[in-house]
Amino acid sequence: MLRLEIVLRSAARDWWGPTVADDFDGGWDNRVTLVDGRWVDRAPRYPDREPQLRREVGLLPWLAPLLPLPIPVPEIVSEDPFTVRHEYLPGDACPGTSPAHGAAIGSFLRALHSVDPDEAVHQGARDSDAARGELQGTLARMERLVLPLLPDRAGSSGRALLDRMTTRQTASRLVHGDLGSEHIRVVGEQIGGVIDWGDTCLTDPAVDLAWTALGSSAAFAEAVVVAYRPDEDLLARARDWHLLGPWHEVLHGLDTDQPSYVESGLAGIVARLER
Repeated sequence: MLRLEIVLRSAARDWWGPTVADDFDGGWDNRVTLVDGRWVDRAPRYPDREPQLRREVGLLPWLAPLLPLPIPVPEIVSEDPFTVRHEYLPGDACPGTSPAHGAAIGSFLRALHSVDPDEAVHQGARDSDAARGELQGTLARMERLVLPLLPDRAGSSGRALLDRMTTRQTASRLVHGDLGSEHIRVVGEQIGGVIDWGDTCLTDPAVDLAWTALGSSAAFAEAVVVAYRPDEDLLARARDWHLLGPWHEVLHGLDTDQPSYVESGLAGIVARLER
């Protein structure tokens, strides 16, 4: 799902479990803990999130050598509780303003979207049928739970967006699936890593351009587009994925009984539809 909110992941360490650690977590799906300043431990918040972590353990070690930027390479360090660990990738959240960052991300996405999709599924990625089924279920929930909450002035454009997303058929490529500022870590003008791969699957590659080409600054976005070279249809689809982002925030607020997420998500939906 396209949620544009986000987080990731001494010589004297116990490889088979966390030592004294600092929690630096804010993620929706996983508890994320920094261990000894060098390792990131991730454990699912809910039992239904465990399969996606197991998929990462299979997929990311295969994928990492194929990409021009660092990504996590997790290993299982505990089965009870289920926990994976990878080396900490340094950096701050990408501000989405630097052309150098944008060019690096554009090249990264071209490489990611060029990966053999069949081999990616063999390595553990969710296939296009599973991803499509999940999306259709999410869109149905948005129509039932979120659309009625929109003000009248946004209702028709909101319904049109859901209709486009429901009926659209596109070629599927391996995507990150949740590529926002917090999941791109930067150190100066360099990219320190691309993190949080829980939503990776085979789906419309336009999802990865939603924030990078439409939610960032003009300089960053232009550099992404120059490096990636998307056609107009791909950019139009990316715009719809960008419009859909705050709808997930509303669903999260409803699912977890957090009205602040519902309120901010609805404000984001209206702002993007009217922009």
